Amino acid sequence: MKLYEINFLVLQLYTKYSECIMKETTTLQIEKKTLKLLKEIKDFPRQTYNELISKMAEMYKQFKSNNQYDEFLHKIQQIKMKELWDNKEDEEWENA
Repeated sequence: MKLYEINFLVLQLYTKYSECIMKETTTLQIEKKTLKLLKEIKDFPRQTYNELISKMAEMYKQFKSNNQYDEFLHKIQQIKMKELWDNKEDEEWENA
């Protein structure tokens, strides 16, 4: 096999490989201080940033769904507290 044929094959292999890889990954730009924070919160030294960010995203999703429930309870409590606090008896007591 001649050198130009080898180069062509290598180029074809690289192109196919990069097409497959590029469909699955992307590049993110983050500030150095954010990278430092990510390094500090790794569970183990060889943990990838992809694993770490995925874990953080899942935790945020859970927090967000729990927070919606908390907000729902808070709104219900506001109505009841308004009933308890906004009454004439309390207003008369404040003016006494």
